[in-house]
Amino acid sequence: MSPVHPSGEAATARAVVDDNGILAQWNEHARRLLGYTQDEPVGRPAAELLVPGSPVPPHPPGGVRWSGTVELRHRDGRSLSVWLLANHRPPERGGGWLVVAPLDHGARPTQDALVRSAMTYLPCAIAVCDHDLRLCDVNEAMAGVIGLPSERIRGLRISEVSPTPEIEALENHARDVLESGQGRDVQTYLRSSGEESAHAWLVRYAPLTDGDGRVLGVCIASHDFTEHYLARERLQLVNEASVRIGTTLDVTRTAQELADVCVPALADFVAVDLLDPPTDGSETYPSSLTAPIALRRAAHQSVNPGSPEVLVEPGGIGLYPEGAPQTESLMARRTTVVADAATMLTTWLDWDPARRRWVREFGVHSTMSVPVLARGGTLGVAVLTRYRRLDPFTPDDVLLAEEITARAAVCIDNARRFSRERRTALALQRSLLPRTLPRTAALEAASRYLPAARAGVGGDWFDLIPLSGMRVAMVVGDVVGHGIQASATMGRLRTAVRTLADIDLAPDELLTHLDDLVVQLSKEAGQDSTTGEVGATCLYAVYDPVSRRCTLARAGHPSPVMMAPGQPPRDIKLPGGPPLGLGGQPFESAEIVLPEGTVLGLYTDGLIETRDHDVDAGRLLLYGALAGVPADQGAASAADSLDDACDRILRALLPVDGTADDVALLVARTRELPAARVATWSVPSQPSRIAAIRKEVVGRLAAWGLSEALFTAELVVSELVTNAVRYGEQPIRLRLIHDTATLICEVSDGSHTAPHLRRARTYDEGGRGLLLVAQLTQRWGSRHTAEGKTIWAELNLLEE
Repeated sequence: MSPVHPSGEAATARAVVDDNGILAQWNEHARRLLGYTQDEPVGRPAAELLVPGSPVPPHPPGGVRWSGTVELRHRDGRSLSVWLLANHRPPERGGGWLVVAPLDHGARPTQDALVRSAMTYLPCAIAVCDHDLRLCDVNEAMAGVIGLPSERIRGLRISEVSPTPEIEALENHARDVLESGQGRDVQTYLRSSGEESAHAWLVRYAPLTDGDGRVLGVCIASHDFTEHYLARERLQLVNEASVRIGTTLDVTRTAQELADVCVPALADFVAVDLLDPPTDGSETYPSSLTAPIALRRAAHQSVNPGSPEVLVEPGGIGLYPEGAPQTESLMARRTTVVADAATMLTTWLDWDPARRRWVREFGVHSTMSVPVLARGGTLGVAVLTRYRRLDPFTPDDVLLAEEITARAAVCIDNARRFSRERRTALALQRSLLPRTLPRTAALEAASRYLPAARAGVGGDWFDLIPLSGMRVAMVVGDVVGHGIQASATMGRLRTAVRTLADIDLAPDELLTHLDDLVVQLSKEAGQDSTTGEVGATCLYAVYDPVSRRCTLARAGHPSPVMMAPGQPPRDIKLPGGPPLGLGGQPFESAEIVLPEGTVLGLYTDGLIETRDHDVDAGRLLLYGALAGVPADQGAASAADSLDDACDRILRALLPVDGTADDVALLVARTRELPAARVATWSVPSQPSRIAAIRKEVVGRLAAWGLSEALFTAELVVSELVTNAVRYGEQPIRLRLIHDTATLICEVSDGSHTAPHLRRARTYDEGGRGLLLVAQLTQRWGSRHTAEGKTIWAELNLLEE
């Protein structure tokens, strides 16, 4: 039996009957009522206390409470007509039935007729308890709330009328008011007798005192403020939805946020199913649909851990025929509510036996299907289901679900639009970046590109450009902004860099020309778009494996990192040029000599500047990740070691859940061309000396084992040297560079006049030299130098 206030025993006969009908215990007043000794009937069937032949009380509907008058048999044989109130207790509170009978209804003070009438018909539920917390009187409203006639419950305590934890808590508040003499207000949420849904109550306790201020009892007034409470809850839920839904531009995450907000506030289980985006990549979603409809599960949530109700896993496809609530809602583009799922969805459930078993197993009684609509298109449907909550969906629930779903629909549509633009921009970005890095004799290299996780694809790029004379250019750049516009601008700048590199401009000159292009792009953007401004940063470096010299210049870009063999990583100190697009600002280059096996790291600022650390901390992390890269060319797998270095750098510096900005990374290890692979001659101005030079070239080629290329190489050298002697200026130099696959012939002179290819006429005695060179070599060209120019030609030594 539940604990009771000692003074409450005087007015109530109490007994406990277990679920098998056995009298488990009773109090002294129950024994006195029937004249038995203390434990005489305990442990025997309670039905033996009834007058033989009288009806046994029926099991109450719902199995929670029963009340009525029964004929009890006194020990001396007399029959007693007694009104009983029986409440079933849950297992955690002892189980069985608590049976009470009021023995003393208490004295009722005389009241004025008007006051009594007001007390009776006042819409506010009022109860008056004495100092022992026995009910002295209740008005009609309170009797309706309790569900019992007022004359039957007088003399009972509140907890005896309904022995639940919530009611016992209310009784404890009344006891505190008796002891303190101070009134109080309490809010609670209870279900009235005979009602399916609970009500919100504001319970006000007021002490009742006599003329001397002594507390005689407590007046309890209960105000039903359910409408106000629910309105406040709905407003709070809408506000919560505005905060929790749409935190990211991710479709499945947004759908999951919608489901999470609605459970358990609106439903016991929520599923969000979406139509697949149009296959043509357009932004147009269907405004009308026909059955059957295929929907992809985006998210679901349940009040049960593990969501045992799930029939379709996230990412799976569900097919919904005509008659399914999802189909009806999507076709009508309005919310549909089914109040009795087991009977109103017969056709659909017969079509889907697994769903029928689910409805029966969980006792689903109400479903609400809300279409997910945005910008005139239909994105999907949210289905809300109730089975643990006994109350069906109300019109206010429908309005609330539609408000929340409408907010989520806009977020889902925004996420899909962002995803579509991101895919387009990423495809454009990937197409503009090099798929593979070219193999060169000057460098071993590896690269990585990571688009931003949330801000969209940006304009970061990298490149490795082979130049004449075995040299190679390394480029890393970053266009301001994100999206397709940034990717397109990046493509234009990358093309411009490759074009400028092809004419062998020095790094500082190349950045000057690139700056002019960005200024022009900014002007075009100001006329054709709302941005009106284009900006970029760039780092350009040229490495020569013959001299091991590297010339670098930067335009507002982070300095590269280098790690020479046997030394720790460090930044290369470069003049800090302005970003591209300012116009008219000078750029400076720097030249350093790199030992063979030096590792270079070129990157964009998204690598070292993240939300987890600042630039200085990021640079230290980069040093640490780069320190493990082998610096010698004799590494077992040089390319693999650089790929591993790229992965290690990204893992060390970038957050697991993605970056806020694009990241471009280029890691290279330098090589040196041995001196034995390079031969240089000074060429005098006399044409008669050309034969001697040609003979020395033949000897060197023979020493290199290039007998098969001897004829072609001799002819090319003869033509280039002859042109330099005839049309050039001193000093004239010839240089041969031998790589495994290529033989390079370079002739330099002091003239700045660039040669050009022309078509000789039949009767011309000359003019065919460069045409012949172009036909015999893989490629040829010229570049300006500080002293003049250099004409070069490459011969492929590998058989195709």
